[in-house]
Amino acid sequence: MLEKIKEMIADSLGVDAGTITEESSFKDDLGADSLDLFELVMALEEEYDVEIPTEDLESIATVGDVVKYIESHQ
Repeated sequence: MLEKIKEMIADSLGVDAGTITEESSFKDDLGADSLDLFELVMALEEEYDVEIPTEDLESIATVGDVVKYIESHQ
């Protein structure tokens, strides 16, 4: 799952998937703004058939946070 999510993030944000780790921060390391994150969340929800409510987004800051969230809500 991590590799697929890294590919989706790389495509969405235009970064090299090889530079993305579980510790990568969307804002600090990957340069994502709120629109980038919104589009990424939409893609993740569609790919994994999971809903990520807006209030839960505050607790998702890194790639690892996304992986854990999706794993726990499937």
